[in-house]
Amino acid sequence: MKMNLTGVGPNGRDIISRDHACLSPSYSREYPLVVDHAEGSELWDVDGRRYIDFMAGVAVMNIGHRHPYVVEKVKATIDKFWHICLADFYYPQAVEAAEKLQSIAPMDESRVYFGNSGTEAVEAAIKLAMLKTGRSKFIGFMGAFHGRTLGALSFTASKTVQRRSYRAGVKVYHVPYPNPYRRMLAPRREGQGCGDTVIDYLNDELFRTMVSPDEIAGILIEPIQGEGGYVIPPPNFLASLRQLCDENGILLMVDEIQSGAGRTGKWWAIEHENVQPDILCFAKGIGSGMPIGGIIARKDVMSWGPGSHGSTFGGNPIAVTSALATMEVIENEGLLDQSAETGAYILGRLREMQERHPSMGDVRGRGLMIGIEFIKDHDSKERDIDLRNALFQRTFEKGLLIIPCGSNSVRLTPPLNIPRNLVDEGLAIFDEALSEIEVER
Repeated sequence: MKMNLTGVGPNGRDIISRDHACLSPSYSREYPLVVDHAEGSELWDVDGRRYIDFMAGVAVMNIGHRHPYVVEKVKATIDKFWHICLADFYYPQAVEAAEKLQSIAPMDESRVYFGNSGTEAVEAAIKLAMLKTGRSKFIGFMGAFHGRTLGALSFTASKTVQRRSYRAGVKVYHVPYPNPYRRMLAPRREGQGCGDTVIDYLNDELFRTMVSPDEIAGILIEPIQGEGGYVIPPPNFLASLRQLCDENGILLMVDEIQSGAGRTGKWWAIEHENVQPDILCFAKGIGSGMPIGGIIARKDVMSWGPGSHGSTFGGNPIAVTSALATMEVIENEGLLDQSAETGAYILGRLREMQERHPSMGDVRGRGLMIGIEFIKDHDSKERDIDLRNALFQRTFEKGLLIIPCGSNSVRLTPPLNIPRNLVDEGLAIFDEALSEIEVER
């Protein structure tokens, strides 16, 4: 597919041309942003054009770009040493970061494993669940994204292109994610919510006809579905899933790679439901752009022995220093509260826009994890994919960075500490771009 280069200067066009000649064509670029530098909630391209960042490197830069406290801490560690291998030796930076993660973990007693990315976190969770339960099968959800390595890809079910031609690495049974706006399963009794319908489907259909629950090692779920459309499950669904797991000796595994590190106004999205998972996967926003991921698991679950799992680079001193500094900034600057407050403000503004924009079908979110779904008609809820695609290209041309999710939604994930004046400027661009596209169509 040919890239639309509208709004790109000569330096950017040169980089894009060279990129296409030397880098893998598997990268799927949303629009032709060629970054030169960034600060806080703003970026500048190689031709000097400024952008407001409402996507934070796909929900990674939770405390903004180049936060001075993180920069200072990382530089201090670089001046000491860069690598020695946590799998074979010890160093204080890893211990301090792990202790901090324990202090904010959504389970009572925990242990921490460090890897390099979100997909590595999911792979670690898969292996740990297999080892702990002695079982090898899993349950995942339609619309999920958990990574692209073969184990994680076995759970990923958001786009066929991501799975095409690849053999599953793990046996995963996929069930519908409970979506209050778009039910996939008909209720089994009058007035039944979509969450209870999914639980009944698991018990009455999947466990009866496809697989016995005593063969299932774990159920992996995003507490808020990310790539699938920023879908928030109905209240009590995660608690019901926790109960189902407890009844059948199944581990509850939550993917907080995108929803964690304060993104939703709490450290972890699952905290909104007061549910304790057995294994939690983290990455993205925890490290402010440094390559880090891993799992937090209940102490009795993380019982594997030396050599059962490891990584040469996982938890390297630079990355764990960045993670600890990031968590300290979130805590010391009150960014959990700010995320909740700014998110509520943005949701309110978007719902005002909804009254003027017939294409806005659903607006949903928690904290600064906000999704907007675009439709052709409110009665049929027919997805308007073309409008969505035109919107994020148009906002880019006007100086606002947003990215898509699901088939017809966009996500807004600005840094947790984005100033209110930039929020207002960005929302004005969003409103203007959507108005232009609706008039053109």
